[in-house]
Amino acid sequence: AKLKSFTAKIIQLLKEWTETFPYDFQDEKSMKELKEIAHRITQCDEENGTVKKIISQMTQNLLMALSARSQYQEIREKFRQPVTDKGTILKTKPQSTQKDILSVCCDPLILAQQLTYIELERVSNIYPEDLMQIVSHMDSLDNHKCRGDVTKTYNLEAYDNWFNCLSMLVATEICRVVKKKQRTRMVEFFIDVARECFNIGNFNSMMAII
Repeated sequence: AKLKSFTAKIIQLLKEWTETFPYDFQDEKSMKELKEIAHRITQCDEENGTVKKIISQMTQNLLMALSARSQYQEIREKFRQPVTDKGTILKTKPQSTQKDILSVCCDPLILAQQLTYIELERVSNIYPEDLMQIVSHMDSLDNHKCRGDVTKTYNLEAYDNWFNCLSMLVATEICRVVKKKQRTRMVEFFIDVARECFNIGNFNSMMAII
């Protein structure tokens, strides 16, 4: 009875650990240790195989989480290209092909909704371990220690970069308009977009626009 109670607690610990901090198990050593512990636990319940099913599902979920985060990071790396001179690109393009934001989407509500989708996609990829990494990195700087073993996760950086990109987009769209009347219309449009973001609850995009 004590063994079964202990097994249940270990399983609960491993489930919460693998779900909350999946990146702790990305290297082969930690994954091997997890499999060894799981093997020893399943031996305590060889009769009905309930523990084996739970462990198998937990391992499968962990591998899927690691695979999804790896794919997301690979996609992000493809977009981490050197910044080129945007002014030169705009000058080389014909005037007819240079579309402003109003020609793409003139409805502030729709644009606010699309910005919110992007915000949610960025936020959904931020995990507690990303925050823990920053804390541990700050501690290492305070203690003047080198932490070369810290795993680099770029999810918080991606969220911060998105905020800066949106701010630059708003500034660019306003400044590239030559006529004052059109520029005023552009400013009013982004004010409406910021208001719609506020109504949705997307305060990050609202602040970026402001």
